[in-house]
Amino acid sequence: MNATIDRRRLLRGATLAGGGLALSAWVPAWAQSVSAGIVRPLPTVSGEDITLRIAHQMMTIDGRESHAIGINGTVPAPLIRLREGQNVRLHVENALDEDSSIHWHGLILPFHMDGVPGVSFPGIKPRSTFTYEFPIVQSGTYWYHSHSGLQEQLGHYGPIVIDPMGVDPIRSDREHVIVLSDHSRMHPHVIFKKLKQQGGYFNYQKQTLAGMLAGKDQSAKERREWGAMRMDPTDVSDVTGSTYTYLVNGHGPRDNWTGLFRPGERVRLRIINASAMTTFNFRIPGLKMTVVQADGLPVRPVAIDEMQIAVAETYDVIVQPTDDRAYTIVGESVDRSGMARATLAPREGMAAAVPPLRRRPLADMKDMGMGDMGGMDHGSGASMAGMDHGAAASGGAMAGMDHSAMGQGATAAPTAAACLPEHAAMGHCTPASAAGTPSPAAAGRHAGMDHGSGAIKHSMRDFSVAPEVKKTPTVQTISPMPVDRMGEPGQGLEDVGHKVLVYTDLMAVDRNPDVRAPDRAMRIHLTGNMERYMWAFDGEKLNEVRKPIPFLKDERVRVTLVNDTMMGHPIHLHGHFFELVTGHGEYAPRKHTIQVQPGGTATFDVTTDAVGDWAFHCHMLYHMHAGMMQVVSVRPRGGDAA
Repeated sequence: MNATIDRRRLLRGATLAGGGLALSAWVPAWAQSVSAGIVRPLPTVSGEDITLRIAHQMMTIDGRESHAIGINGTVPAPLIRLREGQNVRLHVENALDEDSSIHWHGLILPFHMDGVPGVSFPGIKPRSTFTYEFPIVQSGTYWYHSHSGLQEQLGHYGPIVIDPMGVDPIRSDREHVIVLSDHSRMHPHVIFKKLKQQGGYFNYQKQTLAGMLAGKDQSAKERREWGAMRMDPTDVSDVTGSTYTYLVNGHGPRDNWTGLFRPGERVRLRIINASAMTTFNFRIPGLKMTVVQADGLPVRPVAIDEMQIAVAETYDVIVQPTDDRAYTIVGESVDRSGMARATLAPREGMAAAVPPLRRRPLADMKDMGMGDMGGMDHGSGASMAGMDHGAAASGGAMAGMDHSAMGQGATAAPTAAACLPEHAAMGHCTPASAAGTPSPAAAGRHAGMDHGSGAIKHSMRDFSVAPEVKKTPTVQTISPMPVDRMGEPGQGLEDVGHKVLVYTDLMAVDRNPDVRAPDRAMRIHLTGNMERYMWAFDGEKLNEVRKPIPFLKDERVRVTLVNDTMMGHPIHLHGHFFELVTGHGEYAPRKHTIQVQPGGTATFDVTTDAVGDWAFHCHMLYHMHAGMMQVVSVRPRGGDAA
């Protein structure tokens, strides 16, 4: 008998006949590529008074121990199960030797209970207890996590499920909570140090000479052009499977966490991306999924085969397996350097084939913010001869905020550029085309273009197309021609051959509570410098910002996020839900987190109805830690406006 076992082949390998895990008895449990399956529900706490204890602990992933910070001795932290309409008191003991905190992600609550140190409360001191108390005014799937330093990366996160006050309109026979996350045995401060020293430190999937000779990836000409701009088309994820193990409910791929079902049942999966840095492409080969909630709020059912779920997003899906067999749950990292893996099965001990990792994506012209360059081959990193790219390199920027007259009681009617079809149809505004004037976006797309000479000159750091962006070292690139990418499936999923969820698929079940046209519009640029690993909004890191972004209570504002980087950014606004501007008008989907694709834009309308100071940031943990965060201040009208 051959004593050599190819673990990678087994991990990705063939279906285990009859669902049995018939690996040789002499292989130790920790070395088995597939365990017998962990059929274990998440520990749950509920009631009016809940006690949570934050402390150091060890956790075992795929048979190996690793240091963690958990809550009540578990990673993920216990599932907190609440009911709409109740009041809850959460007594949080910090047993660490450093400050800690808990932010209740997506919950609508008083700002001083939001749990962001330095913004809404002072934090929880070592060896002390803080009590959060607030009413539960919503239902759905949410989560909670530390907002202190890099503790979240170490395991300080957990799921929240809030049952509706009455009968749940989403019918299911059983449910499973699926918490996706990433874990490294390397300390998060060491990870951050390495990123500061070399932004692409963890990228082991760069293009090679051997690959070029084999005809893979970019051509030699394209590689020279991208190299001249110091841009790396393989720079898709900052931290990769080279150091991360991707988890489902705290378990690694070999642990094989298993959720049970009976054939024919409607099974509700509450999917939470609680990772620090990983965008997941989520699918269950052989099973259709029907999306029924996004970020905790109901949406009209959408049947899909796959979705890209950004950091901090949640989706509820219904699956209905009819066969008496196992199905593999796949959470593939966006750069395809690894996957989270689990199983749905009728019985314990079953497993299904684990698909191989797909070919990793390459950034292209659209990811560089040149999405409107019609006639050019965007799919392969088209030729850039004749373009003036200036001082470009990989990275990102956040620019274009209109701070004028904000918080001073003055409002302006939305510009023609801000008039989208749904508001025009409601008679609220006149589209730019009807007004006979080009929009600022259109003007920006032509800035720097020399049409007379036949050469296209696009400076990749042209501040004239983004006058709101501060000229700082944090701004490495500015997208010359960013386009709305909310109708796209996400990086690497354009040609997978099956239905992938896009934001434009989502429609709210109920009419939105506020359907007013925006009072004003603002642009916010997502900026960064990958080489120095600095990230910011509008070129200003959090430690450089002198005052918060001011709003008045109940303002209606249209916000366009412009991604000046070649990396997706999940942007989260605390204390509010906003409506995605995707053409669905009064039934626009409402979310608290939105993924802005590389080199693209995303637009939402928000009613600033929650008085207080709120965090606003990229939910990539190391991006936020490096400065991609600001504070939003909502003040009462006629009061002490900031």
